[in-house]
Amino acid sequence: MSLKDLQQDITAFRQYLKAERGLAHNTLLAYSRDLEHFTEWFAGSKQKDHESLGLTQFSQYVGHLREVYQLSPPSVARHLVALKMFYRFLKLEGRTSNSAVDLLSSPTLWERLPSVLGSQTVNKLLTAPMADDTFYLRDRAILESFYASGARATELAGLKLNDLFLSQGFCRCLGKGSKQRMVPLGKPAITALTTYLKDQRPELVARRPATAHVFVSRHGKPLTRVELWRIIRKYARRVGITGKVSPHTLRHSFATHLLEGGADLRVVQELLGHANIATTQHYTHVDRARLQAIHKKFHPRG
Repeated sequence: MSLKDLQQDITAFRQYLKAERGLAHNTLLAYSRDLEHFTEWFAGSKQKDHESLGLTQFSQYVGHLREVYQLSPPSVARHLVALKMFYRFLKLEGRTSNSAVDLLSSPTLWERLPSVLGSQTVNKLLTAPMADDTFYLRDRAILESFYASGARATELAGLKLNDLFLSQGFCRCLGKGSKQRMVPLGKPAITALTTYLKDQRPELVARRPATAHVFVSRHGKPLTRVELWRIIRKYARRVGITGKVSPHTLRHSFATHLLEGGADLRVVQELLGHANIATTQHYTHVDRARLQAIHKKFHPRG
């Protein structure tokens, strides 16, 4: 066994994830980057056989991630997920019976509360685009759609005309693993989308009439997730919102506000497209934090 053998196995693993597991492109890229760190460590560790590494060697790799790359506990945990999936793939292929990596515990994760905007702050952000902005109608529709649907940036960037069912009040999101879900849209989002599609989008796609994506640039090309992030940051700064604001901030706010309003956790899970309800439960921590703040402020013994 050699470094070349490891690289070949990782290439086969990526092909397996894409062809048989149907993972999203960005997820594949993340796993690939994480396993590149493992490859670099293996190359410098003088180990000869990646199929028979023991718990000691895997622990050394974790130490390498912390000390050399200075990764946070959540980032180390993500690397371990990629590594465990890789070795499970080797087991499926009959290449190894090594289960040492499964004995490696993930580091204790910091309890990170998602960044959430209050309802009044969200309203300020949604109304930030002004009539004298070049892409006023498009940008208003983008902001409204993010908050109304809780969509990820990649989902909104990939939204196509045939994914909109505005008369029924729904849109179709293509989530991780190519899983589809139907998400309701409120009246403000439907109005903003209808106006944009009627009054501005035709001008933007005049040179590219075959463009199927909903949100496009001045040249009629589909907006990327990075461009959507920049649009949100632009208007957040305009209304004085400090700190990091991104499409995920609106997604977090969407979920938290639903739970605060009494929505069932399973419903929120379905709307967000989470495969595991444990992911959705992070938002209940936000709600508890809000309740604790209220208790501390108003209770005599708070």
